Amino acid sequence: MSDKVFIFDTTLRDGEQVPGCQLNTIEKIEIAKELELLGVDIIEAGFPVSSPGDFNSVLEISKAVNDPVICALTRSVEEDIKVAADALKFAKRRRIHTGIGASDYHIKHKFKSNRDAILERGVAAVKYAKKFVEDIEFYCEDAGRADKVYLARMVEAVIKAGATVVNIPDTTGYCLPDEYGAKIRFLKENVKGIDKAILSVHCHNDLGMATANSLSGLMNGARQVEVTINGIGERAGNTSLEEVVMALKTHKSLNLATQINSKRIYPLSRLVANLMRMPVQPNKAIVGRNAFAHSSGIHQDGVLKNRENYEIIDPEDVGVKQSSIILTARSGRAALKHQLIEIGLKLEKEELDRVYDQFLRMADNKRDFTEEDLLALAGKPKNNSKIKIISAQIMSGNPSAPMARVELEYFDEIHIETAIGNGPVDAAINAIRKIIIRKDIKLEEFFIQAMTKGSNDIGKVHMQLSDKNNNITYGFGTDTDIVFASLKAYVDGLNKMMFR
Repeated sequence: MSDKVFIFDTTLRDGEQVPGCQLNTIEKIEIAKELELLGVDIIEAGFPVSSPGDFNSVLEISKAVNDPVICALTRSVEEDIKVAADALKFAKRRRIHTGIGASDYHIKHKFKSNRDAILERGVAAVKYAKKFVEDIEFYCEDAGRADKVYLARMVEAVIKAGATVVNIPDTTGYCLPDEYGAKIRFLKENVKGIDKAILSVHCHNDLGMATANSLSGLMNGARQVEVTINGIGERAGNTSLEEVVMALKTHKSLNLATQINSKRIYPLSRLVANLMRMPVQPNKAIVGRNAFAHSSGIHQDGVLKNRENYEIIDPEDVGVKQSSIILTARSGRAALKHQLIEIGLKLEKEELDRVYDQFLRMADNKRDFTEEDLLALAGKPKNNSKIKIISAQIMSGNPSAPMARVELEYFDEIHIETAIGNGPVDAAINAIRKIIIRKDIKLEEFFIQAMTKGSNDIGKVHMQLSDKNNNITYGFGTDTDIVFASLKAYVDGLNKMMFR
């Protein structure tokens, strides 16, 4: 039977420390509820003493969530601990996460103290926290750069004082995987009473090794991993929940398992990205737009024959409906044939060869192929767009709220609507939504790309839309007016979603 790995999610605390990504209490509760459905064991809900808003968020999350342990961060300061205990008073299961620096960098330069004094402060903090809750996690900050003998001494002392979990953070992302794993193994082998507590790994991504270091720590005896959705966090970020979970699921030989419902990963990734206004990079492992996309002809042919030729994860296992075959200059006949069949065209070999030759001539100069492009290549052009933009007028300024008047042709009838929004694009899309009454269609991604240079630049807009059944379509639009390009992209995506 596999050992359980406890998933400690700190999206709402460490993840929220990304500049410009702060959440309000309502947004935090929405994410916390989704984390509960995902199956995380512990939610670090905030740092209560840091602000009234953080205190209130911890308090309200404690009321809203039932199954996970709710954790609050503190320094080794009595006032911090008392405030955290107050914030956790409604939690069904609660934990205080306190700690102090363990490396000489922190001891000498941050605290201007010495090892013995710091150890006393850490032990005192655990004992004080124990007056309020039974479940105490202690973090040995900057453990990645700490002397391992002193670190072992600190771990032993806080366990003796009552810590139930001891966190060994690679706070600066300094360690190499072998080095970090060896540090965890050293603690397992040399700390008296280590069996009375769980060792936890908390790794940062400054050198791009947060996931590798976390896995190394788990392989060497740690049984809790501290993660964030999409790997968000200070500087280069934290360990990605999705990467660790799917690595353990893929490598069953490690005999380590979590209780995460992986099919909820992708939707939650998009929720966090949208609420924090921090798009996921396309090539991000597991949840990036290109994680299951194939553009090379060799790869496309292999995936179409058997998905496992080039995919070690089934997209559906993380909540993605299917892999994507993207037509480019490197695509082969198999990919073109597949995409033509997807739009209802089955060509004989000779006709496919002719269309493929034309496709290659276009492909070097065309970055994206739409359904209309493929139909035209096959000599079967048609316009099945039921939604067409007739006109759009935008008013935007300060202090007035942006307002849009949009005129659409929808099922051969002309509709006109006006709406306001938090920007000109939002206002225009809101006007369209009044006409196209489909509340389940959501805008998941919105990217703007410059195609030329200068003030008369042509902008290209890419949008990803999804519906309640997790169907996904992509809309594209180009124009010198970026708002109008955005409308074109949105309507293009709607036509594909609703009428393909």
